Amino acid sequence: MADWTYDVFLSFRGKDIRQRFIGHLYKALCRRGFHTFIDDVEIERGEDITRSLLTAVENSMIAIPVFSENYATSSFCLDELVNIMECAKTKGQIVLPVFYDVDPSDVRNLRGSFGEAMEKHEERMKLKEDKERLEKWKMAFMQAANLSGFHFKLGAESECEFTEKIVKTVSKWIHHTCLYVSDQVVGLESQIPELNLLLDVESSDRVHMVGIHGIGGIGKTTLARAVYNSIADSFEGVCFLGNVRENSITHGLVYLQQMLLSKLVGDERDIKLGDVSEGKKVIERRLNRKKVLLIVDDVDRLEQLKAVAGDSVWFGSGSRIIVTTRNKGLLTSHGIVRTYEVEKLNDKEALDLLRWNVFKTREVDPSYSYILNRTVAFASGLPLALEVIGANLFGKSKDEWESALDQYKRSPKREIQEILKVSFDGLEEEEKKIFLDFACFFNGYRSKYVEEILRAHHGFCPKNSMRVLIDKSLVKIEDDRVMLHDLIQDMGREIVRQESEDPRGRSRIWNFEDAKRVLEQDKGSHKIEIIKLAFPKADEKLNWDGVAFIKMNNLRTIDINKGDFSDSPKHLPNSLKVLKWRGYPSQIFPFDFYPKEIAILWLPDSSISSLISFFQKQKKFMNLRVLNFRNCQHLEQIPDLSVAPHLEELSFCWCKNLTEVHKSVGLLNKLRMLDAKGCCKLRSFPDLMLPALEQLRLSSCSSLESFPEILGKMESLTKLELECTPIKEFPPSIRYITRLERLELWHSKIVLLPSGIFLMKELKCLRIRNCDGLLLHSQEKVEEQISSVVFSNQQHFDFRNCNVSNEFLQRSVPWFVNVKELNLSSNSFTILPACIEGCTFLKVLILDYCGNLREVGGIPPNIEKFSARRCISLKSLDLTLLSFTKDCYFLKELILDGCENLEEIRGIPPSIEVLHAPSSTLLTSSSRSMFSNQVTLNPKF
Repeated sequence: MADWTYDVFLSFRGKDIRQRFIGHLYKALCRRGFHTFIDDVEIERGEDITRSLLTAVENSMIAIPVFSENYATSSFCLDELVNIMECAKTKGQIVLPVFYDVDPSDVRNLRGSFGEAMEKHEERMKLKEDKERLEKWKMAFMQAANLSGFHFKLGAESECEFTEKIVKTVSKWIHHTCLYVSDQVVGLESQIPELNLLLDVESSDRVHMVGIHGIGGIGKTTLARAVYNSIADSFEGVCFLGNVRENSITHGLVYLQQMLLSKLVGDERDIKLGDVSEGKKVIERRLNRKKVLLIVDDVDRLEQLKAVAGDSVWFGSGSRIIVTTRNKGLLTSHGIVRTYEVEKLNDKEALDLLRWNVFKTREVDPSYSYILNRTVAFASGLPLALEVIGANLFGKSKDEWESALDQYKRSPKREIQEILKVSFDGLEEEEKKIFLDFACFFNGYRSKYVEEILRAHHGFCPKNSMRVLIDKSLVKIEDDRVMLHDLIQDMGREIVRQESEDPRGRSRIWNFEDAKRVLEQDKGSHKIEIIKLAFPKADEKLNWDGVAFIKMNNLRTIDINKGDFSDSPKHLPNSLKVLKWRGYPSQIFPFDFYPKEIAILWLPDSSISSLISFFQKQKKFMNLRVLNFRNCQHLEQIPDLSVAPHLEELSFCWCKNLTEVHKSVGLLNKLRMLDAKGCCKLRSFPDLMLPALEQLRLSSCSSLESFPEILGKMESLTKLELECTPIKEFPPSIRYITRLERLELWHSKIVLLPSGIFLMKELKCLRIRNCDGLLLHSQEKVEEQISSVVFSNQQHFDFRNCNVSNEFLQRSVPWFVNVKELNLSSNSFTILPACIEGCTFLKVLILDYCGNLREVGGIPPNIEKFSARRCISLKSLDLTLLSFTKDCYFLKELILDGCENLEEIRGIPPSIEVLHAPSSTLLTSSSRSMFSNQVTLNPKF
């Protein structure tokens, strides 16, 4: 990326806003760590100010011209703006205009104060060169005003909020994430400039698509990543869409479109694309005015390109689309004429890379020259082959090198896969099994998920084997995902294919057609250990008689992702350790299914209706760790699970007909995750004594009104999810959840809270919203219990729209002694009790939209922000209740917008920075002039 001296350059008319808005913006940017240029801070005395400013503009990543009423009166500012717009064109500088209480159309069309100023300039500038200068000013105004920026209107919002918007946008631009490129990559120095010529980033009047092509393992993706890092600063949005070929197969084209939109538009959780056609329209509509950098990596079919980059008109002017592929013809078919072929490494580059991978240095004993040159010849300049061979030869003696190279020579030279296979042959048996599993099934999957499946399948933890594979350069972990290069994956799959010409004689079946043929023709055998079936089309159907698994008596893992089956399975192997079958088509398991060693039973979206007989006929499932029956609409009961004492994860969320959960579920000592979200007919939940439980999800259980009793200490549970569940009462035993950090409850009826809930020492956030009312259990020895709250970790309490009464506040506020933020908005109480002065840690108090609030009886002593928007019954506010000393002031923000009957504010402290109040409000105890830079007095509503 460009080597900028400054992050941000501020251009403004000093006498307008230097001491107010610019000062606040400069401080906010500096607080966030952005190196910001402002003329009276960065220029040393004695310098030529014009030359210094020009240099500062050219060396700033982002320029923020602040157009205020008198901006155009300064020829100095106008020359500065011309320079800024020139840098935007020639250096890719980002320009974020701010329209400070001026209309952007006045700037664009030179009306109002801008037009008057330009007329005065024209009257005094008569020479030809002056007229050229005037035209540059006008063009700069038009260009800047046409950019997306920020419009501030006095009284419409606070300068604090407006400044934060600007800082967030600057942060988004500056914090583009660099992609990983190894420091030891060779050959890029000559390739990047050649590719940059094709990209022509400085030209911003049109969209360019550039293709990078070459054989697998040649370094296409590495080159694309390096170029991305060097030019990303020049674009409004950047997206590296990786592994397109694999992701389109695994997840589909719509998934790729949604990933693209998520990265280029932002956190667009509401974007739900129905199909590819809709996705194309949405991409064009959202991006056709945005300058973006999009890299579409590893494309192997034209439909993939058409789905995410179908036409250059989809993107804004100046956008650059880079496509990497093995197939140059695909680029031609898509109309991409700017292409770059990645060449193999020359001998010098290959030697450099090999030396580093074998010796971890480029200074090597000359006696190794011959054998190094032999190795380079075998690798034929392929970077991936050099990395893998180098890792395999690391630490080997010369004799071992010679032996390995002889083995390479015996392999067909044209078959790079055979060269790579030498590394495979050097693995231990367990490592080979894990590698073949990666190559056949798990490329691109999250490492934690892969570890879980393989631990169940093999019966041992695969982490050590994974480390060996990483050291051998056979596998990489990127973004917490298991990644294999295409050549490595192909090599592993070829090893499995060579086990037998007939798929039924192979240990692993991943290809849909092979799996379909085995199941439809009953051609299974004891050789098969894992079978995966992912239907490529929604209308694909598998015609079988349900007995194909009967011959697979060594099958340990079944992974089926939905699909249309002509019949239900009549037999499942008892050798199974992992059964993953989304959309399992039968209501019951086969009568002879007794998988004693089953570890993962994962059947979401299935037709299963009863589990009772399955769990009754087996005394113990000692290996069972995961049970998932998500969205099984026929399931009505969760049976006795005491037969699975080592169960760690249990999910039956969105089972909308589930009415009963066996009491044993609440007594599983090893259970870490329990998910019952969306079980709308579930009226009761078993009592809980789950010492290992970390996650409990009971959201959207619309019939569940009572929270279960806690029978013993649960010290692992930190988050409790209860959104949209009408819990009426929490038992006093909830205090046994000793490490709960967050409790959320929304859309309930009247909720009875035990005082014990405030005694939880780790509870940081208590958020109860949109309920019919809150009540507090009566307790004895209240003072003694309240004293123990001092040791709690309370941070944020939120009781918005809960019909909070005066009585509840009077009784509950003493429990809030450690709370730092309290939100009581949209409630019905009339008096804020005086006892709130005991909340000495409270920094933020929000009382917005409390229409019945008539009296503020007390104010916490260390409060920094007090907000009471639209409290229409409030007539006066006495800040003399706020204790402060001459040298210690805390209250900075006082927000009283819309308090239309507020007549007087008494005792405003000198620490106030922001004060919003109706214009008719009488301010006493301090003069208004004291707050002329901070106070906003709005017209009475």
